[in-house]
Amino acid sequence: MFTKLTEKLDSYLELGLPFYDCKVMKDGECVYHHGGGFTDPEKTVKVTGKEKYNIYSCSKLITCAAALQLWEKGLYDLDDKLSKYMPEFENMTVMKDGVAVPAENAITIRNLFTMTAGFSYNLNSPGLVLCREETNGECQTREAIRYLAKDPLGFEPGAKYEYSLCHDVLAALVEVLTGMTFGEYVKKNIFDPLGMKDSTFLLDDSRLDEVIDQYRFVEGKGPVKTNKTIIYKLGSKYESGGAGCISTVDDYIKLEEALRVGDVILKRTTVDMLATNQLTEEQNRSYGNPGYGYGLGQRCPMASDKFDFGWGGAAGAYYAIDRINGISVYLATHVLGLGLYGGKRSEILPIIQEILKDK
Repeated sequence: MFTKLTEKLDSYLELGLPFYDCKVMKDGECVYHHGGGFTDPEKTVKVTGKEKYNIYSCSKLITCAAALQLWEKGLYDLDDKLSKYMPEFENMTVMKDGVAVPAENAITIRNLFTMTAGFSYNLNSPGLVLCREETNGECQTREAIRYLAKDPLGFEPGAKYEYSLCHDVLAALVEVLTGMTFGEYVKKNIFDPLGMKDSTFLLDDSRLDEVIDQYRFVEGKGPVKTNKTIIYKLGSKYESGGAGCISTVDDYIKLEEALRVGDVILKRTTVDMLATNQLTEEQNRSYGNPGYGYGLGQRCPMASDKFDFGWGGAAGAYYAIDRINGISVYLATHVLGLGLYGGKRSEILPIIQEILKDK
């Protein structure tokens, strides 16, 4: 039944991907779970299905869900100014013609969700470099974002979409609103209720042996084993809402299923909003994902033949939730740079939808 899917996944191994692990749920039942390749450079260790990965930007769904739980409780409005809760963002500057000038627009919380706040993904900005120096490399999440606010924005808030540290700021907002660290809040309100026992936003370096080998594609060499540490980890106490989660295939698909069904960790109506385009026509020009818009932190369907919302991670993870057809998909691998594989992972969803269309 799933021969075509397995053949497609195996074709990624031929492109240089060392291994993959893919799980598919249909109407709450696991209908496919298969791994291919080897997790070690010597090609002696096969995929078991229990591996822990750095999931990078697939972390964003967790962070947006956490923040939306607090929205459901009435702790903020999406169009509130960020500075209402984090005063360091009150008087921001923005770069114009090479000069930092006062920003005309205030950053809103909606801007954080939709990647339209004016931030970049520069982890070595002057503010963040200073944070590492002055906190002795700890960079606790809330504290690090105070330093980020010292840097000029790259554009006026709301002017366009740009993939950035917006969801890291959103994680700090969760800390402000709850008085908990981001990791503590997520564990109590998402991981524990869903039984995601192998997921965390803060794994001490002494426990890195729990994470499988991480690779990076190197031109002319293919995948080369590299450090297991999350590349977006600013410091020893930094929990990156945008890229910091370590998880497993089994754990992550529990989150997908909770959102597919709704009324579990988020109300179904809230999931509707998360999965509905939030970008203006002008903002969408700088997003540029054919057939999709961008909701509250995820791609979302805009064309008549698109049904899923989801995203992908820097080391190859990919998820899709198709609520119309009752499908959740998670594909895990652990290769930075992605190589030829990077643009192909979205190929698996249409195959799965075709296989399951009459089931």
